[in-house]
Amino acid sequence: MMEKIRVMVVDDHEMVRRGICSYLETEDDLEVVGQAGSGRSAAEMARKLKPDVILMDLIMEHGTGVEATTEIKRDLPDVQIIILTSYIDENLIFPALEAGALSYLLKTSQADEIVDAIRLAVKQEAVIEPKVATKMLTKMRDSGERRPHSDLTDRELEILVLIGEGKTNQEIADELFIGIKTVKTHVSNVLSKLGVEDRTKAAVYAHRNKLV
Repeated sequence: MMEKIRVMVVDDHEMVRRGICSYLETEDDLEVVGQAGSGRSAAEMARKLKPDVILMDLIMEHGTGVEATTEIKRDLPDVQIIILTSYIDENLIFPALEAGALSYLLKTSQADEIVDAIRLAVKQEAVIEPKVATKMLTKMRDSGERRPHSDLTDRELEILVLIGEGKTNQEIADELFIGIKTVKTHVSNVLSKLGVEDRTKAAVYAHRNKLV
């Protein structure tokens, strides 16, 4: 029997929460284990329920999504958090990702895109809404931030380019005819050498340095 992905939904609008939960519950591999209407209650509920993935709104009363993400990732580092918001604001995007959110989606996303992001989250694979990624790239270009990648091996550079193209680990393995474990090792090395925390930031780096 397939083990379901345990999902928690956090949003301060009840009808939005209900709509998201109703759709998620139509998917055979997903199970909605809890709903919260504020950042404060989200952190408390997460500690009790220990979901696999949390869909997290950002602007809420009684504790923001960034505050809740920080607290949850501190206490439950294995829980993956997907930001689901209406806002494309660099003052929210970067703090949310720095707090430990894996993915950043907008509420205008298609329902199946949200479901796909949940499935990828349990594999620790990030999804960034294209409009958000553009905002991130613009901010990073404007800041003039640079990190050398000259110490990457040829294979690691190849992996970085594929990460920048949005390839999953399995797609990289298939394209390069190498094992998935080998890909994960290379990805880990790339992140370490670039000094970034996750593949999302590695992808941004690849675009910023015109590797893609």
